[in-house]
Amino acid sequence: MTIESVHVPLGERAYDVRIGPGLLTRAGAEIGPLLARPRVAVLTDERVAAHHLPSLEAALAGAGIGCVSLSLPEGEGTKSWASLERSVEWLLSERIERRDVVVALGGGVIGDLAGFAAAILRRGVRFVQIPTSLLAQVDSSVGGKTGINSPAGKNLVGAFHQPSLVLADIDVLETLTPRDFLAGYGEVVKYGLLGDAEFFDWLEQNGPALRDGDAAARAYAVRRSVEMKAEIVARDETEQGDRALLNLGHTFCHALEAATGYSDRLLHGEGVSIGCALAFEVSARAGFCAQEDPSRVRAHLRDMGMKTDLSDIPGDLPNADALLDLMAQDKKVVDGTLRFIMARGIGEAFVTSDVQRGLVRDVLDKALASRQSGFGT
Repeated sequence: MTIESVHVPLGERAYDVRIGPGLLTRAGAEIGPLLARPRVAVLTDERVAAHHLPSLEAALAGAGIGCVSLSLPEGEGTKSWASLERSVEWLLSERIERRDVVVALGGGVIGDLAGFAAAILRRGVRFVQIPTSLLAQVDSSVGGKTGINSPAGKNLVGAFHQPSLVLADIDVLETLTPRDFLAGYGEVVKYGLLGDAEFFDWLEQNGPALRDGDAAARAYAVRRSVEMKAEIVARDETEQGDRALLNLGHTFCHALEAATGYSDRLLHGEGVSIGCALAFEVSARAGFCAQEDPSRVRAHLRDMGMKTDLSDIPGDLPNADALLDLMAQDKKVVDGTLRFIMARGIGEAFVTSDVQRGLVRDVLDKALASRQSGFGT
């Protein structure tokens, strides 16, 4: 299998996303041309470090590149003010200069945190993403959104700071737990649902093989997802319009993540999966799409063994009004009005403020009632 490149065309901030096997072991050759001096600083988490940091260090050493690293605790809780301060102070203590490169080795949490640290360190240093989760490879490592969570909500503090290079090594996905892999698949499905019905058709046919380890299927799914994201980011880098489409399912997801305390009760990609199902349910109830579309979405997610309903989330959840209040903290609020990403059908998402709060409350009430009865919606 060859290594492929997807170009993200952003003028002087343009970069390539490299996709294929063995990229971690050739990271020195890939990163070397970016360096003003042969030294990088790596931010990672403890679990990823155990799996992949020695391989990265060896690859860098083989290319004559020195490496210092900081391993943070794993989990969504690391996207915090405390971890940001620790990371920035560590980078300063290591005398990382503006011409140096910070490497984010990990999933979406580390990528977001390291990217934000790089964005504010000395008013901006370059960074390279080496995403080690499916979710990070297809979504969070591409596009330049960086940030941390606040007690007020998810990703409310951050900056747009594009990476200089992304290395998406398909081989590292083999170290993911089944749950983590399927969480990432929630973002893959999102791309088909928001703008490529043919890709969703392909996923219905090839999703099980992809889940079960087919490297060619995984590489195609990552490449097509990255292509779609790159096209949208190139049109709307700072989310003034079309880029909001990438948040299909995320308004519900972010509220559910806040309601579960950003804990392992609900992984981000699981929330996206449930959020996409809810978005299609609301779309059908609002008359935007056919009644069959939500059923088809849920059928595929269930075939893949994914979470699809509020009843799939363990523990207590707030009531519908409290969830709506959490949704009101979303970054897609404009002049106090929450914009939703709805769908006219599979592959046809759009942004609208024309969704009645009462309709969303009814859908959430039904989903919460189904939790209490022990059945999905």
